[in-house]
Amino acid sequence: MTQARYDVLCIGNAIVDVIADTNDAFLSKQGLHKGSMRLIDEAEAVRLYDAMGPGREISGGSAGNTAAGLAALGIKAAFIGQVADDQLGKIYQHDIESQGIDFLVEARGDVGATARSLILVTPDAQRTMNTFLGAAQLLEKRSVDLNAVADSSIIYLEGYLWDPAEPRAAMEAAIEAAHAAGRKVAFSLSDTFCVDRHRDGFWQLLRDGKIDILFANEAEASSMAKVNDVEEAIPALSAYVQTLVVTRSENGATAVSGGDRADVPAEPIERLVDTTGAGDLFAAGFLAGEARALGLKASLRLGAIAAAEVIQHYGARPEKDLKALAGELVG
Repeated sequence: MTQARYDVLCIGNAIVDVIADTNDAFLSKQGLHKGSMRLIDEAEAVRLYDAMGPGREISGGSAGNTAAGLAALGIKAAFIGQVADDQLGKIYQHDIESQGIDFLVEARGDVGATARSLILVTPDAQRTMNTFLGAAQLLEKRSVDLNAVADSSIIYLEGYLWDPAEPRAAMEAAIEAAHAAGRKVAFSLSDTFCVDRHRDGFWQLLRDGKIDILFANEAEASSMAKVNDVEEAIPALSAYVQTLVVTRSENGATAVSGGDRADVPAEPIERLVDTTGAGDLFAAGFLAGEARALGLKASLRLGAIAAAEVIQHYGARPEKDLKALAGELVG
């Protein structure tokens, strides 16, 4: 097989996080339940944005966060996700490209507004999230560069994008193109909400051999297998994929591949600030290890290191030098 142009190509929702400090009185006035997450329409997004205090705009989205982690670890990465031809779309594309990640989808003027998550942070560090999916949910099959997919050693897909018909068709086409080229497909279950809505479809992907590397946390794995104990879920899922990776919060992570199992503890941290993006960065670390053929245990350690960095600050993109933190693991 020829050398791939990209080590990992990530496909997912392109979302800009707008984070603003607030107080309980503002949440009460807006009728918001502290610590909750809700989906909102464009009109509500505009109204709430106008009512919020000054915000910090930070590009997010699950697969986008993973791409950022990969780039920080020295991996050649690309990203496919739909943005609108508006201010936030330009911010998102700039943030991706400034990290050395190739952004492979053109902004469109016919998809409404770029997705954004309006995140209100109270003094007790609780985050109340209001997410407008906008253009991100309108990624079309024709917007996916299948030549780039075929020229990527691994493609990484987020389960969040499986819900709408158009992005699902785009992801299915990417899976076919990747396997036709002899490449690997990695998939994240993303959230128990996604599993509950699409369990049958996800299982069909596994049974059809469409997924080579499956990422899940304990709750997602247990929900997928319909069991209460993650140790029951692990063999049930690993029977259908080449590699299964299960993150276990403060208990570390587990990977199973070809009958081999590896377990690593969580990396020590000074202070837990925000768990947003922990799974995304863990996937980045593990996939970086896969791209370098480091083996299960070293790849898990790299994932744990990347996840530990991101949970010690606000925002789901790395702020410290991940390569320095990884040390000898990345050479």
